[in-house]
This record gives sequence, structure tokens and C-alpha cells, in this order.
Amino acid sequence: MATETRDAATEDKGKPAKRKRTSPILFIRQVVGELRKVIWPTRKELINYTVISMVFVLVMIGIVSLFDWGLTKGILALFG
Repeated sequence: MATETRDAATEDKGKPAKRKRTSPILFIRQVVGELRKVIWPTRKELINYTVISMVFVLVMIGIVSLFDWGLTKGILALFG
């Protein structure tokens, strides 16, 4: 782990535990180790996820735009 959050010696005395800092090299090694565990999407999955995300964003833009347009028309009709 990158930092120690509890120390058995300080925990018994009721004092707050001191955190140890790791070296940058150890941090990089841990990052690389975690990235090796990642299951990366295939090209087909990546394209599929991108298309789905873009469609969702476009639908949300449409909904918000219609809501904004309706509120604008209502406010202008009310206050002239």
C-alpha cells in the first residue's frame, strides 16, 4: 500500500498514527501493477461505448434545449 494508516505501536497508546511516504519509484511500480490488472476494452467495445455515450449526450442536449425553450416561451408570455 502507498501509505500506512495505522501503526500497532501508536494505536495502543491512543496517539494518532504517523503516515509513511513512499518513494516515487515505488508509487510508479504500484501504478503499473494496478494498470496490468485492468481489463481493457476491445476496439469494437470502445467504438460501441463511444457511440452510446454520444447518443446519450445528444438526447440530453435535446431534452434540456426543449425545456429551456419551453421556459423561455412561458416567461415571455407571462411577462411580455
